[in-house]
Amino acid sequence: MTDKNRELLKRLSGKLIVSCQARVGWPMYGAQIMAAFARAAMEGGAAGIRATGADNIAAIKERVDLPIIGINKQFSDDYDVYITPTWASAREILEVGVDIIALDATPRPRPGGERLEDIVASIRREYPDTLVMGEISTLDEARRALPMGFDLISTTLAGYTAESANVTRAAVDLVRDIVAITDTPVIAEGKVRLEQDAVDMLDAGALAVVVGTSITRPEVITSRYVEALAERGRR
Repeated sequence: MTDKNRELLKRLSGKLIVSCQARVGWPMYGAQIMAAFARAAMEGGAAGIRATGADNIAAIKERVDLPIIGINKQFSDDYDVYITPTWASAREILEVGVDIIALDATPRPRPGGERLEDIVASIRREYPDTLVMGEISTLDEARRALPMGFDLISTTLAGYTAESANVTRAAVDLVRDIVAITDTPVIAEGKVRLEQDAVDMLDAGALAVVVGTSITRPEVITSRYVEALAERGRR
């Protein structure tokens, strides 16, 4: 790891990373909206931004000077892997420029039969200064991913795969279990709904915490308030 990347991780240590993402059809969809969210996150004190897609990442880089975790979500009816599933999807965002690229690191099949090991090797060869993060949903998946040499491991997929369907809240125990078996830095993400969840993730040993929905999806945040008031009305 380069000195620059060591400094990058030090900059993120103990801090909040805000995920600024919106899918087609969501009310906040659009590169300029994502850039505005990223700017607001930076002004609120976020230490980094997580974003998907080359257009969004390019727009965000024009508005903020923060480390960026880049992904490229590509959904398919034929494959469950959607976080940077192929080498082509990885290259799209690497060409725009990201500090960390994140890949689904579960053992599930990828489009075209591509192998995760080969994608990681291509990134190492062509973009050697970019940190590579493997995203998993279970401790077993972390064990399988670690020998591939990821610079970081994240719990992003906990609660979002068939293997982790029982996870319904911030996976603090998963973070603690991964930290116990490796010195590879762990980024905590997934179902971090409350401020205390983020604190608990750091206390469990995470390097940093990513929060998305509870900051950058106002329609979801609004619905929580609406449901709370409706519940009051049912009492």
